[in-house]
Amino acid sequence: LTVLGKAHEFFQICDVEGKGFITRQDMQRLHPELPLSLEELEKVFVTLDADGNGSLTPKEFTTGFSEFGKHVSCMMQQSEGETACPLKCKETVSDDEDEEFQFSNLMDRLGAKKVLDDDSDVKQLWLQLRKDEPHLLSNFEEFLVRIFSQLQEADDEKNELEWALKKKISAYDEEIQHLYEEMEQQIKKEKEQFLLKDTERFQSYSQDLKRKLLSKEQELEQLVQQQKRLEQQCTELLSGKEETKVENTRLKLTNQELLRHLEKTSHELSLAQQQLQVLQEEASKLHEEKE
Repeated sequence: LTVLGKAHEFFQICDVEGKGFITRQDMQRLHPELPLSLEELEKVFVTLDADGNGSLTPKEFTTGFSEFGKHVSCMMQQSEGETACPLKCKETVSDDEDEEFQFSNLMDRLGAKKVLDDDSDVKQLWLQLRKDEPHLLSNFEEFLVRIFSQLQEADDEKNELEWALKKKISAYDEEIQHLYEEMEQQIKKEKEQFLLKDTERFQSYSQDLKRKLLSKEQELEQLVQQQKRLEQQCTELLSGKEETKVENTRLKLTNQELLRHLEKTSHELSLAQQQLQVLQEEASKLHEEKE
């Protein structure tokens, strides 16, 4: 009970703001109260933080701290003038090594290496706050948690968008290739039929179909160019993390415009096929009339 009472008292010392939880920086406020170095307090915090979320609730702190009853009992004996603690504290690392360890641990916990190439600016600000404004350090770390969380979400969204764009571009390539092959086969078939007819009427129709085919090929070339622009936009998206949301909107509009072009091309292709069918019927009728 004494240990639990002291643990509750220590939690109140750490949580002077009344947040209802304490961070590793709050834990350092016990340094004047306990015969433990900053490094040992860091190890105690890591041990108590079983879920690894970077904070301790009163229950987690009180329950876990009972495992360190020997250290607490030793501290109580020293505060009451009794025998000194028989446990020998390990040699602590230097202040620089301690700061480096804490900052590296913070960056690993935030997953900063995934979204940040250079953390020197963040480290400089963190060290400055640790030195001049230690009471603001926990707020700064909470701010970093939110920022890196948003950056990670943006990076995930960017990767998802890139995958969707690549999938859409691949689908467009297959559709265009299919349309092109189908048109080639249809034109080849019509040409074979027209070779059997040497009238001016069917020659005129043949020239008209060639012009339509050229027009369709130009439209298909325009679609290919639009796809290349999409690929270029995808590449530019990789280097523009801050413009991800704006780029997403613009790409969605481009995709919609491309879909409309494809629908228009499909409709015109259907009309061309209908015209070819009419020509086939007329050719058959003319052949019957000649016979």
